[in-house]
Amino acid sequence: MEVNFTLDQLPATAQALAAELKPSAVIAFHGEMGAGKTTFIHALCEAMKVAGTVSSPTFSIINQYSTNDGRTIYHMDLYRMKNENEAINAGVEDCLYSGNTCLVEWPEKAPGIFPDDTLHCYISLINDNTRKLRINL
Repeated sequence: MEVNFTLDQLPATAQALAAELKPSAVIAFHGEMGAGKTTFIHALCEAMKVAGTVSSPTFSIINQYSTNDGRTIYHMDLYRMKNENEAINAGVEDCLYSGNTCLVEWPEKAPGIFPDDTLHCYISLINDNTRKLRINL
């Protein structure tokens, strides 16, 4: 799947991806700082009907959300991780293999701990208002 989208098209783009995901999907979001990873994940959580507030886990490392139908979604930000051992000690690996949906920013900080069937999602800037999303579904 590859699509260019604007901020106005973000909800529909996130909904299209949400419709393709298994409940146990692990999605690794790649992109430079400011590409819109957190913004896209926020829209994706809305599309998956997360109950409550979705916020950036930059400092907490892992945020846990519940959907309206009782599913658990983990949102992780590995930006501050120095290596895979630090990510493991923070509980990231436990989440990745929990059978719950996991949305992970900065996966390149601990690439060796991800399941083999991880979906890699690449978000890149086209211009100030447009992003390109590429994902291996």
